[in-house]
This record gives sequence, C-alpha cells and structure tokens, in this order.
Amino acid sequence: MSQTTDRDNLPNPLDPEETMSRDQIESIQLTRLKETLDYAYTNVPYYKDKYDTAGVHPSDLKELADLKIFPFTEKEDLRKSYPFGMFAVPQHQVARIHASSGTTGRATVVGYTQQDLDDWAKMGARCLRLSGVKPGWKVHNAYGYGLFTGGMGAHAAAERLGTTVIPMSGGQTDKQITMIQDFEPDAILCTPTYLLTIGDAMQRAGLDPRKTSLKVAVCGAEPWTEEMRHELEEMFGIDACDIYGLSEVMGPGVAGESGELKDGSHIWEDHFRPEIVDAYDSTKVLGDGEHGELVFTSLTKQALPIIRYRTHDLTRLLPGSVRPGHRRMGRITGRSDDMIILRGVNLFPSQIEELILKLPALSPHFQLVLTRPGRMDQLAVKVERRAGISTEDATKAGGELVKLIKIHVGSSCAIEVLDPETLERSMGKLKRIFDMRDK
Repeated sequence: MSQTTDRDNLPNPLDPEETMSRDQIESIQLTRLKETLDYAYTNVPYYKDKYDTAGVHPSDLKELADLKIFPFTEKEDLRKSYPFGMFAVPQHQVARIHASSGTTGRATVVGYTQQDLDDWAKMGARCLRLSGVKPGWKVHNAYGYGLFTGGMGAHAAAERLGTTVIPMSGGQTDKQITMIQDFEPDAILCTPTYLLTIGDAMQRAGLDPRKTSLKVAVCGAEPWTEEMRHELEEMFGIDACDIYGLSEVMGPGVAGESGELKDGSHIWEDHFRPEIVDAYDSTKVLGDGEHGELVFTSLTKQALPIIRYRTHDLTRLLPGSVRPGHRRMGRITGRSDDMIILRGVNLFPSQIEELILKLPALSPHFQLVLTRPGRMDQLAVKVERRAGISTEDATKAGGELVKLIKIHVGSSCAIEVLDPETLERSMGKLKRIFDMRDK
C-alpha cells in the first residue's frame, strides 16, 4: 500500500460557486436561464420552430417555475438533427465533438466550445474533489476513450484537479491489474461493474484487491445500488462514490457524491437547472423529495444548449448537504426506458441486483432475458455463482432468489445459475436487459 506523503496535503481550494447559498444559486439560475432560452431561440432553428409551434417565447420566463411551460427536448430530437443541427455556434468555434454509440439508433452528436470544455473540466474536478480525490494523487482512468464522453471527460477533470492521470482506457483487464500493481494509483475511475470485473480477475489470479494502493473509486455511467457499493468497498478496501453525467447534457461531472457522507450526488446548479417530472405524466413537475424522471436544462453551454432534456433516469431531488446551495440527486433507481412491465408489475434491473447481493453464493454478474413463448411474457434471470461456491449451493441460492423476487417485486421468474465468467463483461455501459419477445 502507498504511504501518506506530502502530496496528500497540497492546496485544494473550492470554487467560489461551491460555497454559495441556495438563494445565491437560484439568483444565478434565473439570470442564466433567461440568457440560455434567448440564446437557444436565436441560434438554434430547432428551438425557434418548437417554441413558435408551442406558442411560447423566452420572454415568457419571469421566474424559475415558468420553465415548465417550455417543451421538452428528447434524444430523438438530437437524432433528427443529426449530425450538427442542434449546434448554436459555427463549426470553427467547436473545439471537440463527442457522440453516442448509436447502437439503438442514429447516434446523438454533441459539441463543445473551448469554454464548454473548461467548464466541464471544472465541474468534473469538483466531483473528484468531493469524492476524496486529492491533487498530487495518481489516478487510473479506466473509462473508455473516444467518442464516448467518459474517458476524456474524466481525464480532463483529473488533470484540472491537479492529479497525475494514467490514461489506461477500458479493456485489457490483465494489463489493468499490472498497471495498478506497478504504478500504484491512489484512485480509479471506471464503471462499477468494470471495477467488479477487475476485482474478480485479481482474485482468480491469487491477488488480494485489498492490498492495492487504491483508496477511492469514482464510478459512473450506469445505475448501481448501495449493495454494489458495499460489495466494491469490501472487495478493495476503498471508498466508492458515484459520479453522474450524460453526453447530451455534458458528460461525467454534472453531479458528484461526497466521499464523507455518500448521500447522493450534488448537482452543480450554477451550470444546470434540474427538474423532476412525473414518470407517468410529464406535464406534472414534482417537488423536492418526490420520485420521478430527471430533466436537465443547461445554463452556460455554448455549442449545444439543451433545454428541458428528458434523461429517463428515475430519482428525486434532495436538499444539499456538504454543498448546501446545490441540491442532491438520490441514487438512480432505474431508467423509465429500462423499466420492464412483466404481467402488470413494474420491474427495474437495480431491484434484481439488490436482491442478488443479499445471497452470498451469487455474484452481481447477471442478465435479464424477456421472452414470450405463448401469450404471457416470461422473465429469466441468468446469474453467475461466485467462485468457490459449489453448484449445489448456488442452485439453492437460485431458489431463494426466486422467492425474494416474488416477495419484493411481486412477479415470478425463472433463475438460471451459471458458472463464473460465463456472462459477457462490459468495459463501458453494461447491458442488463435482453428483450427477445419480438424474436
């Protein structure tokens, strides 16, 4: 293990906006929101056409609550504007372009001016600092580099904070382990399931993940449960914190979690105005503490201003804690577009993960497979047994899982217990649901 040195005590000042009161933040939001609506209306034909059709104008916003009269922006709007129709600046002012994978349709393309990139790095650095990463540390970045925002977004954040970045990217798990052993990083940035994959691989190789130099993991890009956090912290002997972002809004760094309290991610509200809308009736804007779908409006973005973007992430807004002026997101419980309706019961992958992790014989590596062999939908949960657990004991645990799902979710399903390393591993966003009903 690395020893504490002078580099653990380098200056690490907060941005002035991090310490602002709630009233100060809302005053900034109102000013910037008026500016953003006018800027988008003037520079992006999509917004002008949509607002004219809806009979609204930027001048209609008099207070923050008036945001609800403006139409939503959906992922499909960005796809229809492919590739650069949503940009508000000419191409020569675009410093960088990122895009989604496009695996479920045409890719969504996002652009950044140099000021956008500077703001992104600043917010990412806030997230890392909040999670306990310190200037002077070595940071192993295992997010994928390329058009995906994760790798370069996390890289810029770590550099902005003043750390030494190891740009490993995703994949090559054996090499990841070698670099962690040889370079002795203090922190790792990756998806929670990929960190689990690294830990599993270390244990198979006879290595103890708790004996690495790692102190902090900052994990994002996919929903994960408190049970998964506990699993990772026990496996590596670290603090594991959440980071939130999505490319259409900015990328990783929109919100970050305190390593001290681990009580949800603070949203940097000097740059974004979040809302929660009813997941079943999006015309209803919900109050703080109420659970629904997260919606974001950017307040400072130049290349791609985004107004009332529906993330489809399900969560709630809570008062700020360690950053009182900035509200927190509760842990994301799922995505409205990932919700399975199984014979009238609403089901999310995170619910299954939570129940699996109650059973020591089963690992968190699982998939949900939907089929329709007759007139009724059927759900099969494919889950790996843990290494060292007998097939007999794992099968018994599978039977217990059937009961837990029936009790806590209210639906019956089939369980298929697999040998370790059977299911495909993901280096980026993990796919949990395989819908075979149309096939």
